[in-house]
Amino acid sequence: MNEPQPIEQNGQRVLTTEQLAELYGTTANGIKNNFANNKGKFISGKHYFLLEGQALKDFKDQVKDFDLVPYRTAHLYLWTRRGAARHSKMLGTDQAWDMFDSLEENYFNPKARLPQTPEEKLALTMEVATRTVKRIEKLDGRVTDLEENVLLAPGEYNYISKQVNRAVANYLDVHHCKLNAKQRSLFYRDINHGLNDYIGIKTRTQLRKKDFDKADDFIQNWTPSTATLMKAREISLFEDQQQEAI
Repeated sequence: MNEPQPIEQNGQRVLTTEQLAELYGTTANGIKNNFANNKGKFISGKHYFLLEGQALKDFKDQVKDFDLVPYRTAHLYLWTRRGAARHSKMLGTDQAWDMFDSLEENYFNPKARLPQTPEEKLALTMEVATRTVKRIEKLDGRVTDLEENVLLAPGEYNYISKQVNRAVANYLDVHHCKLNAKQRSLFYRDINHGLNDYIGIKTRTQLRKKDFDKADDFIQNWTPSTATLMKAREISLFEDQQQEAI
């Protein structure tokens, strides 16, 4: 992409529609349609200059060596810095945003010198590419963070709940434990508290998609704590004593 030929109108740097389209990776019709569809958001003298008649003729004489204006053009729009900014927002592409940043820092700043040598032009291209990559990486990070923090889908949540029930039932079956409801509740409380503590949540309903594999792995490797086993045994001893007393 060629650097824009510096042109001025009313003492400030401007760009033709064709120049702006090339820089933003769109067509002249794309710029024209932006303007036509949002005409109320553009102010003459602030966002653009419309040249016709003698003003257009004078401008053509000013840039005749640059081949910027077709010979038969009856009117011409010139876009100021603010106009270029407005078009970049409406297009909303990475190229438009990044090129406007570069234009603002270089082209629209009369004190800044536009790159002239191939090395300087390559450096500008690399700068724009780097900004684009950083913007994409930031966007990807936000998307990933959003996806990972989504709560479990109903099917995933039901799977975890079933695995909890199965883990307790399997443990009691393997160890031939015949327990009453009070004792069984100790084991369910143990696995649920352990799971919540391991994941770092208060209730199972707070499980997120990124927690799914960790939660499943914890359940598969769960064994009741010594405290739970001791409490269950104490209940059995107490009930045995009650039976003997009868």
